[in-house]
Amino acid sequence: MNTIQAKINGMPVTVPAGTTILEAARSVQVKIPTLCKHEDLLPTAACGLCIVNIKGSPKKPRACCTPIENGMEITTHDEALTEVRRTVLELILSNHPNSCQTCGRNGSCELQTLAGDFGIRRDAIPRFVRELPEDHSNGSIVLDFTKCIKCGRCIEVCQEVQNVWALSFLQRGINTRMAPAGDITLAESPCIKCGQCAAHCPTGAIVENDENHKVWEALKNPDLHCTVQIAPSVRVALGEEFGLPPGTNLTGKIYTALRRLGFDAVFDTNFSADLTIMEEASEFVERFANGKGKLPLITSCCPAWVDFMEKYHYDFIDNFSTAKSPQQMLGVLAKTYYAEQKEIDPSKIYQVSIMPCTAKKYELERTEEMFASGYMDVDVAITTREFARLIRQSGIDLLNLPEGEADSILGSYSGAGTIFGITGGVMEAALRTAHYLITGKNLPDDAIEINAVRGLDGIREGSVTIAGNTIRVAVAHGLANVDKLLNQVRDAQAKGTPLPYSFIEVMACTGGCIAGGGQPYGISNEVRRQRIAGLYQDDRDCQVRFSHENPEIKKVYADFLGKPLSHKAHQLLHTEYKPRPLYQK
Repeated sequence: MNTIQAKINGMPVTVPAGTTILEAARSVQVKIPTLCKHEDLLPTAACGLCIVNIKGSPKKPRACCTPIENGMEITTHDEALTEVRRTVLELILSNHPNSCQTCGRNGSCELQTLAGDFGIRRDAIPRFVRELPEDHSNGSIVLDFTKCIKCGRCIEVCQEVQNVWALSFLQRGINTRMAPAGDITLAESPCIKCGQCAAHCPTGAIVENDENHKVWEALKNPDLHCTVQIAPSVRVALGEEFGLPPGTNLTGKIYTALRRLGFDAVFDTNFSADLTIMEEASEFVERFANGKGKLPLITSCCPAWVDFMEKYHYDFIDNFSTAKSPQQMLGVLAKTYYAEQKEIDPSKIYQVSIMPCTAKKYELERTEEMFASGYMDVDVAITTREFARLIRQSGIDLLNLPEGEADSILGSYSGAGTIFGITGGVMEAALRTAHYLITGKNLPDDAIEINAVRGLDGIREGSVTIAGNTIRVAVAHGLANVDKLLNQVRDAQAKGTPLPYSFIEVMACTGGCIAGGGQPYGISNEVRRQRIAGLYQDDRDCQVRFSHENPEIKKVYADFLGKPLSHKAHQLLHTEYKPRPLYQK
């Protein structure tokens, strides 16, 4: 590997060829300010904050997009550079509203932080802020065009990482702004509500639709029986909002916090992840071993991918697992099975879900999903960020809480259930149970962890052998990777050649739910790895690591559902899809 040797602020640095000055500076613990560059995205050099000096050059190149070269002597910080950066920030602020106290990013805004770092305490340039209405049209995320700083992050992640193309830049010069193409509303655009635009926005221009007020109203209503569920990945990300390292598992403290908030019953979405696996693994066995249904089976608990599939890949509807997501399965069981067991009027049950994903809000609107119990199965979905605010508003000292327990009726989970929050985790959990359903035996201890589907590569392929049969599998995350994968299947179908895969998992967000659009800000691959490690450790710590061995899962089938894929299971736990093409061919 070719390496480059240079100096940054007098310190020698050796880095691989092709490394940018920004990356090289970070390797020697020098932080060059930037607003437009994000680790997940290619550099756009839009903000101009990362300029540096190079000895012998009259130019001030932008560190985010300039490769470091042999012999360079770079100065990243001096009085003149600081003054230029302050001026750039003052120019950005001159087109930005002075509404920090009421902004959804107050306290976590990158522009606000830099303005504080540079000591900007007054308007050096008169403000000119256009009056533009906010876009609340799609119910999951909110666009506030006045707060856009034109960094381009949201557009790049939407177009290049997600391949959705819901956002673009409109107009020119001082009037340039981010908006859906054609200046339509977000609801009219191809948006799939994944929230990656919000996760990558440095300001409050794109935020989740905060629905904490609905939770508070329900909790103070004496006529309601309030229940709550937490998704797998929330437990290893929430701590970041309170100063803990990514991947810190706060499951027990979260249970206690939810009881102190006033919830009458605390459930765990990991339980219904196990239930989803029972249905999906049985569905896969029916298709693979018994020839009933199309292959490859495409599985995911991701509503953003479902939205994307119905718009762009609806020719695969017959391949898509009909099993609902864990959020929806727990919602329907709370208002049927739980209501029966506790003799509670289901119309009085109010179900809150705490999710890593803004698209989970959209999932509640799908009529195919939501009313299997006869009522709205889940009443409101809030993100991890909203949950953190709920805890702060309540005065709960989260970090010093004792460990609590979930309600046993819909709360116990296996290790397979907890890895749902990781890309590849749904498939891995399903294969663990599919092996048992086909062979009658569990995978041996040294084969429980299926490494072929683990990792952060955008597309991962592998094979698993069950009872002498080779099952070719593939995992895709970040929706730009999906076309390539599905086109391989389409080509095989068209040519009549063997299918490249029997089982496919898709997740909209890079890394899966651990990096969902509603998780704490500051996502990077290192943060992803730490959160992933937290869930894999939770799996290893579980006494039960197979969904089919969860005693509460066994009980709910014995007492209520009968068996996987039964008539009742289909009524309550399965859904249907329909083509919704945006553009007719």
